[in-house]
Amino acid sequence: MDATAATSENGPDRKSAAGDGGASGAAAAAGGGSRTGRNLPAAVAVGVVLGVVVIGSLYIVKAAFLVVVLAAVGVGVHELVKALAIHGIRVPVVPLLAGMAAMVVGPYWGGVPFLVGAFAVTAMVLLIWRMFQGADGFVRDATASMFVAVYPALFAGFVPLLLKPEDGADRVVIFIAVTVCSDIGGYFAGIFFGKHRMSPLISPKKTWEGFAGSALACVVAGALLVHFRLDSGYWQGAVLGAVVVVCATLGDLVESVIKRDLGIKDMSSLLPGHGGAMDRLDSLLFTLVPVWLLLTLLVGP
Repeated sequence: MDATAATSENGPDRKSAAGDGGASGAAAAAGGGSRTGRNLPAAVAVGVVLGVVVIGSLYIVKAAFLVVVLAAVGVGVHELVKALAIHGIRVPVVPLLAGMAAMVVGPYWGGVPFLVGAFAVTAMVLLIWRMFQGADGFVRDATASMFVAVYPALFAGFVPLLLKPEDGADRVVIFIAVTVCSDIGGYFAGIFFGKHRMSPLISPKKTWEGFAGSALACVVAGALLVHFRLDSGYWQGAVLGAVVVVCATLGDLVESVIKRDLGIKDMSSLLPGHGGAMDRLDSLLFTLVPVWLLLTLLVGP
């Protein structure tokens, strides 16, 4: 889903080059790799390919974008389940993927009621499925199953709600583009100006200067995109951008905490220069629901 997040802050110990400022950061970014340990050219290439897939699916057959979401979130669910399994936490992946598919596709036609119903049924099936594996570790495994059913599955269920309106394709593009701007703005602001650590215990290389760059990029992108793509006021887009930068940053930090707790650096090595699918979905998942809500309130359903 993250079309061009080649510059994203990622990994528990290398969230971004936003950790250190100055000319050395710029020089590192200009090279084949970066001080974050990422292969920047590979990351950009992957981002471009993902962008083409996203734009193509949205503007050729709008509903086809849901297939892209299914693939991305399905891989993300598998990565998270596999990471939990390293610690002996058993999450039944088959009913989880089936429930995720229902939540991602069904609301396009059934709306919010279908999403709520699909989530409730998924939760019930997960509990029953795990019950037949015995009582040992039931609460632990059931809690983890509910966690994955919400993050990322339920969150992703708001994609079809965002996509459904006549201008849904534009809304999705705005959602992705403004979130990506948080990564890009934070990356470059951090390289050149980053000095003050935002959260040393969670993400040592994320800085307040990087956050300021993210905020500027998101507010400007939001104002312009909402005005020109949705024919709404600049201020509405600016509000959207301000909310996105906060949620995207928190999404990055939440996934960093998850990976630190599980003792892993990336969810997988699926995407060169990016890590795993969940490493690219983290900020998108946290911005999706607020963006849907704000666009519904400010622009209309």
